[in-house]
Amino acid sequence: MALIFWSSAQSGGGGIPEWAHVLTHFLEYAALAALLLWALAPLPGGTVWIAAASIAILYAVSDEIHQSFVPERVADPLDVLVDSLGVAAALGIAFYARGKSSTRRTHSTSSG
Repeated sequence: MALIFWSSAQSGGGGIPEWAHVLTHFLEYAALAALLLWALAPLPGGTVWIAAASIAILYAVSDEIHQSFVPERVADPLDVLVDSLGVAAALGIAFYARGKSSTRRTHSTSSG
């Protein structure tokens, strides 16, 4: 989160192409969601998934608000959409991987 905040505090766009800007947003929020999922793992049941998604997306919104105060930067709702897609992708992959690993354990213990 500190790295995202620091990056958002930089003036100007840095001259990167739009596709790189979109990819960076997607990947940084996918990484944030994965780290939140790991950090919040002790929470009970499905709470961890909701908490990780909520915190990451709310941070994306706050990041865009923060950018609106930085010279040569603007708040872009499309960035929040891309950030949210990164969050959804990371949590989807983690959920799929979790299902695969529990299926493997079930098969290995039931075959005896």
